[in-house]
Amino acid sequence: MKKVKYIALVLVFSLIIGGISLWGIALEDGEVSAWERRKLQQFPQLSASTLSSGEFMRDFETYLSDQFPLRDMFRRLKAIIHFDIFMQKDNSGVYIAQGHASKIDAKLNTELVDGFSQKLTAIYKKYIENTDCKAYYSIIPDKNYFLSETNGYPVFDYGELFSSVESKLSYMTGIEIADLLSISDYYTTDTHWRQERILPVAERIRSAMGMEIGTEYETITVAEPFKGVYYGQSALPLPSDEIKYLTNEEIEGCTVYNAETKKTTRVYDMEKLESMDLYDIFLSGAVAFTQITNPSAENGKELVVFRDSFGSSLAPLLISGYSKVTLIDTRYIMPELIGEYITFSDQDVLFIYSTMLVNSSNALK
Repeated sequence: MKKVKYIALVLVFSLIIGGISLWGIALEDGEVSAWERRKLQQFPQLSASTLSSGEFMRDFETYLSDQFPLRDMFRRLKAIIHFDIFMQKDNSGVYIAQGHASKIDAKLNTELVDGFSQKLTAIYKKYIENTDCKAYYSIIPDKNYFLSETNGYPVFDYGELFSSVESKLSYMTGIEIADLLSISDYYTTDTHWRQERILPVAERIRSAMGMEIGTEYETITVAEPFKGVYYGQSALPLPSDEIKYLTNEEIEGCTVYNAETKKTTRVYDMEKLESMDLYDIFLSGAVAFTQITNPSAENGKELVVFRDSFGSSLAPLLISGYSKVTLIDTRYIMPELIGEYITFSDQDVLFIYSTMLVNSSNALK
């Protein structure tokens, strides 16, 4: 009798494995994961060289994982088991606290923090030092600054990061903004801050640069729900966010030139509502070189912003009073090439980056 049970068990197990395998073969391969907002591994190239190097097997293993039937369902099941059954505090580094999803970042990479300052200094010396430009910098705290220590998660020393940058960029005017922010100023499922919540930040920066403050805006709510990067990484059924953006007649009258596409758009790119990341409505998302022309300001005054993705939603709030605002993202353009796009003379220049980028400055070219 026991032998029959074992045989039946093996047969059932074999049928399940065989069925899933046949399902996977018959199922059309997906190209992207909407949850994880990334491209999925496609069937790798099979050749003598890829076999001998081991490249084929590495990519094939990723392919099987990415194209596994019901992959998202199993990811969600795993996350629920981690959090709700085993009561673990995180799932693959992603945790939930105070209604926000975030990812543990416990190590201060001092060499990369130093590297960040060195890269900004190199740009300053090459383009700004011997001009009439006024240079400023500001560091944006990420969500862990407000969440990690309070909720018992490991966290690096933000004070050391801020102090290191301040000591090495002392030749610029620093603009502190961390005291103006709280966790409610960030999307619950994403890394970024909410534009409608950062007017005090924009006004402090404008004031430091000698610009008028108190500009009025209309708040527009995007109809589509926003599921940020941590929504997919957590694999949990989290409530989605709302994206709101601030606009006025001056912003609506601006045009935006994208050096990558060589197209002109508006400050808020509504075509990006069809993209995987709705945050890209802010200045079309990650772009190496963007230039905003403001016909309402005829004073010829210019602002240059060196930034990461946080700057996309901040820049519209800095436009007022500037004839031109140029945004440069050196994650996507070599600093040596910047001079081919812009000449520095007497602009206001703002370097503004999140602590995530400062602590992983190898992302900068």
